[in-house]
Amino acid sequence: MRSSIEIYDLKSRTSRVLWQTKALFEAPNWAPDGKSLVLNSEGRMYRLALEDGAEPQVIDTGFALQCNNDHGISADGTLMAVSDKVEFGKSAIYVLPADGGVPRLVTKNLPSYWHGWSPDGRTFTYCGIRNDVFDIYTIGIEGGDEIRLTHGEGRNDGPDYSADGRWIYFNSSRSGRMQIWRVPAAGGTAERITNSDYGDWFPHPSPDGSKVVFVSYDGDVFDHPRDHDVRVRLMDPDGGNVETLFELFGGQGTMNSPNWAPDGSAFAYVRYFPQP
Repeated sequence: MRSSIEIYDLKSRTSRVLWQTKALFEAPNWAPDGKSLVLNSEGRMYRLALEDGAEPQVIDTGFALQCNNDHGISADGTLMAVSDKVEFGKSAIYVLPADGGVPRLVTKNLPSYWHGWSPDGRTFTYCGIRNDVFDIYTIGIEGGDEIRLTHGEGRNDGPDYSADGRWIYFNSSRSGRMQIWRVPAAGGTAERITNSDYGDWFPHPSPDGSKVVFVSYDGDVFDHPRDHDVRVRLMDPDGGNVETLFELFGGQGTMNSPNWAPDGSAFAYVRYFPQP
């Protein structure tokens, strides 16, 4: 096996395997109706029902056939954002009907990597690389001018909205090692949330606003490569009560995008198996 799609239940503190495959699957999003996950594999998008024995079904994304692991569904379940490089050779962000359809370009500045919807579904946040500088941006789903929230203080990546829409959590290397930070969604001064010996990536606030889940690499690992021993950790929104839930072989692809169940009772992730 290569990929194991799994669900972690917060109440029981246990994981269950939903589906396993020899293919490389990444970044599960939980559909707002609670009935399925959306994942990417080899440039395509798939929907996997939360039923024993279910198999992934391809989602029609039109010309967008080089989708990466930065994707997600709007809170009302009507739209899906994908990051794809077919048209321009660099990652651009598109929206399309959640059930499949023709993608519509949103970001004109490239490359751009989608990461999170605002709770009202009118805006999303993403990582944009401009002149080799990684920063956090927002933009309305109809396009237009992007709003820059960070300004080159180290590498800034992996943004996601808090449940109330007030904050955007992200990871930044501005302190020397990748840590979790947050910045007001309306713009303002960023504040540090984690202060650990790990490299902390991809924070995802829970739908009820009570917790943030994220991935931590060993402190000497650069960037967010796949196929590493990592740990999935949980904390309060202000960085308190940090705990390691479990360790796994993973990293890139494990949970790059929003992955919480709609009721905040569980989250999805991908565990990988070492390849010969």
